[in-house]
Amino acid sequence: MAQAFFGGIHPNDQKAATNKKPIETLPPPARVVIPMSLHIGAPCTPCVSVGDYVTVGQKVGDAPAFVSAPVHASISGKVVAVEPRLHFSGVPVMSVVIENDFNETLCESLAPVSDPDSLTPEQLSALIKEAGIVGMGGATFPTHVKISSGLGKVDTVIVNASECEPYITSDHRILLEEPEAVLGGVKLLARIFGVDRVHIVIEQNKANAAGMLKLKIDEEKAPAVVDVLPTRYPQGAEKQLCQSITGRQVPPGALPAAIGCAVFNVVTTIAIYNAVYHGRPVTHRVVTVSGSGVNEPKNLLCPIGTPISDLLDACGGVKQETFKILMGGPMMGHSQFDMSAPIGKGTNAILAFADKEERTVEHPACIRCGKCISVCPMHLQPVFMYQYEAAGMLPELEEAHVLDCIECGACTYICPGRLHLVQAFRAGKQKINNAKAAAKAAAEAAKAAEEKKKEG
Repeated sequence: MAQAFFGGIHPNDQKAATNKKPIETLPPPARVVIPMSLHIGAPCTPCVSVGDYVTVGQKVGDAPAFVSAPVHASISGKVVAVEPRLHFSGVPVMSVVIENDFNETLCESLAPVSDPDSLTPEQLSALIKEAGIVGMGGATFPTHVKISSGLGKVDTVIVNASECEPYITSDHRILLEEPEAVLGGVKLLARIFGVDRVHIVIEQNKANAAGMLKLKIDEEKAPAVVDVLPTRYPQGAEKQLCQSITGRQVPPGALPAAIGCAVFNVVTTIAIYNAVYHGRPVTHRVVTVSGSGVNEPKNLLCPIGTPISDLLDACGGVKQETFKILMGGPMMGHSQFDMSAPIGKGTNAILAFADKEERTVEHPACIRCGKCISVCPMHLQPVFMYQYEAAGMLPELEEAHVLDCIECGACTYICPGRLHLVQAFRAGKQKINNAKAAAKAAAEAAKAAEEKKKEG
């Protein structure tokens, strides 16, 4: 039985502009920029050089650590640069730049697994790592790490197709257009974790997708059940999803595996299917391009590394009065200042907003209404966290559990004083982590000095 999580909000979903538009293939970009950091964890090391010819699916960046994921060429052509380039996070990141030959030549080494049923969970996890699969709902945590850490602990597997952020419809369209691939990935996840059914979670505003999946599950007798949950943000957040399905709450600082759950985005699930049954690594993804500033909103299938400008051009450009462009949804997305930045594995939307939606004020002010506390799904107290961060009170900020904040933006959305709450919490987290790193470095330096003194 579905459970309710605490807090949450009900913004207008704004999905009508694209939820009935089939996925279109983006015209091939002239070049792509493949950042070596398309995931949470250690950045990749480039394994190609300027002048090399690469093909679609060829590895161009090796994962140097367990918590990492390799990156692959999304087009065929010549490597014209291996150098730092602007990343969608706003900072330069080592990248491989490929000039398109427009032949779309596939890497010769790509091949499906000859006997998928013979693979152990550990072998499947290794294959998933080589395919560069990460959390493609936006988190970009390496999927093989989540699988490996959950083996033997997980009794509930959840495929997240809730797509709770406004405007975004890429997952919705994928559910409607690729249900066989969704269920193919579901079957693999069921086998990996040894469960007899997988929960596919969909919100009520995508009833047509839920109906189609239920029919397909019955036809294929797939080990899955569709859970249709109330439309409520942030329904798709990992910890809230676990509570909605199982009634269990993830403890502070812990991961879903601690309560026997594993959550995978629906696009990640399809990527697992494509890796095993088609031998394809992650090279493309579907992106919703929408918002009041976009002339012709669309859902586009794009090569990883395509500049944002190419997606906007394919949608007729943006309106003159556009004041903000986001990568991701309006609640958790990041503002972009340079349209040459490339899309990544976790990019599910590019949104543009025009002048009438500008809601910022010159002097934001807290009126102590407490609304932010009532909507926080993590039971935090944003009003006090904001004050602690502004005053530089880091011990108090950490004691207020700012590190448990999932940065969903519900507090910022509801705030009548227009405070930049999430921005403050992100800054506060960074300050705390920096302080901890500095303290650790100082302690290690003191220890080394003491040992040197003893030796002398």
